[in-house]
Amino acid sequence: MTTATTVPAARGGLLAALGKPARGKLLLFAVFAAVLVPLALTRWPGATTWPGALTVDLTGPLGDAGDWIVGNRDHHPLFLYFFGHISNAVVLSVRGVYLLLLAVGWAGVTVGAGLIARRVAGVRAALGTTAAFAVCGLLGMWVPTMQTLALMVVAVAASVVLGAALGLAAGLSDRLHRVLRPVLDTMQVLPAFAYLLPVVLVFGIGVPAAVLATVVYAAPPMARLTALGLREADGGVMEAVSSLGATAKQRLLTARLPLARKQLLLGLNQTIMMALSMAVIASVIGAGGLGDRVYQALASVDVGAALAAGLPIVLLAVVLDRTTAAAGSGARGSASPGSRSVRTGWAVVAGGTVLVAFGGRLAGRLDWPGSWNVPIAEPVNRAVGWMTDHLYSGVPVIGGTADWAGRFTTWVLDPLRGALQGLPWWAVLLIVAGLALSIGTWQTALTAVLAMSAIGVLGVWKPSLDTLSQVLAAVAVTLVIGFAAGIAAARSPRAEALLRPVLDVFQTLPQFVYLIPVVALLGIGRAPAVAAAVVYALPAVIRITTQGLRQVDPAALESARSLGATGGQQLRQVQLPLAGPALRLALNQGVVLVLAVVIIGGLVGGGALGYDVLFGLAQGDLATGLVAGVAIVCLGLMLDRVTQPTERRKGA
Repeated sequence: MTTATTVPAARGGLLAALGKPARGKLLLFAVFAAVLVPLALTRWPGATTWPGALTVDLTGPLGDAGDWIVGNRDHHPLFLYFFGHISNAVVLSVRGVYLLLLAVGWAGVTVGAGLIARRVAGVRAALGTTAAFAVCGLLGMWVPTMQTLALMVVAVAASVVLGAALGLAAGLSDRLHRVLRPVLDTMQVLPAFAYLLPVVLVFGIGVPAAVLATVVYAAPPMARLTALGLREADGGVMEAVSSLGATAKQRLLTARLPLARKQLLLGLNQTIMMALSMAVIASVIGAGGLGDRVYQALASVDVGAALAAGLPIVLLAVVLDRTTAAAGSGARGSASPGSRSVRTGWAVVAGGTVLVAFGGRLAGRLDWPGSWNVPIAEPVNRAVGWMTDHLYSGVPVIGGTADWAGRFTTWVLDPLRGALQGLPWWAVLLIVAGLALSIGTWQTALTAVLAMSAIGVLGVWKPSLDTLSQVLAAVAVTLVIGFAAGIAAARSPRAEALLRPVLDVFQTLPQFVYLIPVVALLGIGRAPAVAAAVVYALPAVIRITTQGLRQVDPAALESARSLGATGGQQLRQVQLPLAGPALRLALNQGVVLVLAVVIIGGLVGGGALGYDVLFGLAQGDLATGLVAGVAIVCLGLMLDRVTQPTERRKGA
């Protein structure tokens, strides 16, 4: 009997042990390799770069399109009567909000914001909001803060309207949901710099381009979460409403939207955070406000001025995040929006704001008093200067930060780039297909391979591999540090309490702000771009790792302890395996965040695709900038497919 059962397995060998799904994947990979490798070796022997015969040159068509836009922008009816009206509406809206904020005065804005936070999120949020606006004034950034706030109000309002409309359509129609999903994927993966160029070509440098670029960046989360909330409405409730004879419109207004309230408010929260993260990037095309101050500080490597302008952005982000999150969790109760108590509460908020604003106008104190400013730029620059003088070079034994950057470039980035660019192009495709198949389906692998192939077809194969080498190096460092810190935070409440405020600040700082201190300490090159990407991605990796380890079933840990397992054994044999999905999600998010900052690293010598995007933006070269932007989208799509398991993608 034993012999009979073991003989088939012995005959089948490894293939029989793998199981049917794994055998199917292996067979598919073997067929793909059997077709691709002989074809590549026959037609392009020894080719380490993408064959020119498979490249499509888009320089001519895109250049002609850019020239046509520039040549017709001032007199073509499309620009005069469509884009022109949009531009004027944006300018008037931002100017109206800004003048309103100035008319209310610093006291009215501060008290009004505190009262709104009190009404929505409670006393602690009110105190934090009031203190945040006061700090913006103390830093001497009151007027730039109001400029940024006016632009964000208009951009967030437009993003919410557009996102809610798209989400409503996708939530009520399966066909529209399937059509919109790849569009939203592209909008979220495409780096901001890539779509700044077409927006600038159409609208020119200024506030309209900045607002519309922010809307494109911030609307997808609202659309996704609106569709998710509508599609996940309780079936029992919807059936009960339908049985009462409600029309489709009544079912939407009385059941679907109220049931999706938390998702809608979460979408608002994410839209606000995304819009604020664009504040600095939009300054490149004339947004003004705090972002412009940060961008100017980056140009002059003035860390103190950058911090003074970056802190108000962080404070606004934290305040708005906490307030909208509290609204989404229902922290202040669940009274009906039209109830008398709710109307009374908002009347008190409006009345208090008007009274304080009127008092400030009578006292002639609308502007923040200059004597109250607390300059921090000079002390910060002195501290940075000391660090640069003592840490940049000449440190005994270990060497300075410039030495570390040089060694990292020589020992890690250069060999990794050389290895990737030295591989035959078909070998790169095989590696991508194998990685995607190892965690997903053949559809996943096909998408990843097609995305990587599109990069070659666009003619940016080598710059893309250069960018990929920086992403891989940054992700490796991020995972080592992030997993270690996440494990420490999960095992020690004290460590988590110490890390929480640091992670809050790091997660809300604009991407540009990270570039300034790393340039001061590491110089110009690819290493500073990688370092900034690591710092930017670490908070998300640490948080997800900590959460995943803390959510491990306590019964499993108790069983391990009862068997005499040590703390290290519990971690290696129980917690890490059971937290595998969370760790893979941390990897995926780390890759996405690292890619976003590595592209911006083109400003500090990162080169590759980031430089091409920035060059296209600076020169108005639609061909160079847009092709590099599309290549970044393809690179991001490929990395997403090879780092995100299929079941996680389906659940999302």
